[in-house]
Amino acid sequence: DPGISSTQRAGKYKPYDDGVKRGIFIKNETGQPLIGKVWPGPTAFPDFTNPETWAWWYENIKEFHDKVSFDGMWIDMNEPSDFVSGGIYGCPDNNLENPPYVPGVTGWHLRSATICMSGKQYLSSHYNLHNLYGLTEAIASHNALIKVIGKRPFVISRSTFPSHGRYAGHWTGDILSDWNDMYYTIPAIMLFNMFGIPLVGADVCGFRSKTTEELCVRWTQVGSFYPFMRNHNDLKQPSQEPYVFSESAQSAMRKALLTRYTLLPFLYTLFHKAHSAGEMVVRPLSFEFRQDPNTPSIDRQFMWGEALLITPVLEPETVEVSGYFPPTKWYNLHDGSAVHSKGQYILLQAPLDTINVHLRGGCILPTQEPNTTTAASRGNPFGLIVALSDQGIARGELFWDDGESLLTYENGDYTEIIFIAKNNVLFSEIIHLNSQIDGLKLGSVFVFGVPFAPQKVSVNGFWISDFSYRTDTEVLTLQNLSVLMGEQFTITWF
Repeated sequence: DPGISSTQRAGKYKPYDDGVKRGIFIKNETGQPLIGKVWPGPTAFPDFTNPETWAWWYENIKEFHDKVSFDGMWIDMNEPSDFVSGGIYGCPDNNLENPPYVPGVTGWHLRSATICMSGKQYLSSHYNLHNLYGLTEAIASHNALIKVIGKRPFVISRSTFPSHGRYAGHWTGDILSDWNDMYYTIPAIMLFNMFGIPLVGADVCGFRSKTTEELCVRWTQVGSFYPFMRNHNDLKQPSQEPYVFSESAQSAMRKALLTRYTLLPFLYTLFHKAHSAGEMVVRPLSFEFRQDPNTPSIDRQFMWGEALLITPVLEPETVEVSGYFPPTKWYNLHDGSAVHSKGQYILLQAPLDTINVHLRGGCILPTQEPNTTTAASRGNPFGLIVALSDQGIARGELFWDDGESLLTYENGDYTEIIFIAKNNVLFSEIIHLNSQIDGLKLGSVFVFGVPFAPQKVSVNGFWISDFSYRTDTEVLTLQNLSVLMGEQFTITWF
């Protein structure tokens, strides 16, 4: 939290003493630090529009990192939030505190639950800079972490503003542990992707009030498709980690988490596109199917990129869910069974251990065998899920680097591979290559929508026998492959 405790005797708390000496706090009308009240009690608020504050912030982060090595920062209460309106000594009576028009904010005063609008900052009054507070803290935190850890900074912030996605991610705040709030997280996450903040998520299982086992299972399922996922709740509420629930609930949650980890190469590629081209990781159906008049009102389903359609259960005691399928060919991600839609709602089976995820025909997903951490997963074999269109074609791509270094794309230190399927052939094209892909292999391929039972399959010109075909789902499966990802390959079926 940005609030710095101001109650210690002089010389007893370096962040405050040093901050006062360097003049980095927001000031009141007398030129003294404006004192509000948050968790530590009376507090001063750093002015992140002041360059000196950035230096002070970096020094404090480095000093703490030298004692406790950490990877990222979660910055909270940075609207800035204040437990007293304006400050513990009140605010002056002027036009900034009492403007002629006040929007419908909490308490009907601009200072309600925050600091005085007349607070003096380096660039201007707090009245002019209030909405930028979280953004300026995020920028200062982002830049400080780069200097401290020398790797990509990971920052999650509650308060945001346009351009925030360049520096940090966001979570949706203190939501209730109920079904309605779980539903509202879907439009919230789609909106923040529209705002250019793709790294966004909500507190899985809810934050305030007591969750239930069923709610937590369903929330873990939908949360597995948040760009940023974490289970988090209020200190006063019962624990809601997966292990506190029944074995069946744990199994359902594990299944959802393993699905997420399997799809991490695809998710990572989506984030690369967000970084390099401003694309959305999570998208409303209306952004992909703009000519379909049924999609603009849909806010209970969402997409990952152009390829995956997620249809979660958002109501209690439900084992089926109705989902809209735009007019194209879709495949169940888990078994490859096809859905031929003319643009219609379809009733889907959704037992408690299942979230419905469908892959759009014409797309290829890169996957990886999951492990218990992302670092461990990175060394596992890759897979490809090929979803053939009605014309028998599909395309996908993989972006891969070391996952933590700065400016890998800008410096050309990455691998990019295109996958194309057509005329019963799947092949790769290496667009850019680096050493991070060295030794990593393609271990499996699933081809959805193969209309005939192949008699032969070849990999790079060599016949293989370890393949199977299901006539009921029209899925061709190749397993136990050992094909280097860093070399172009060709797989053919006859």
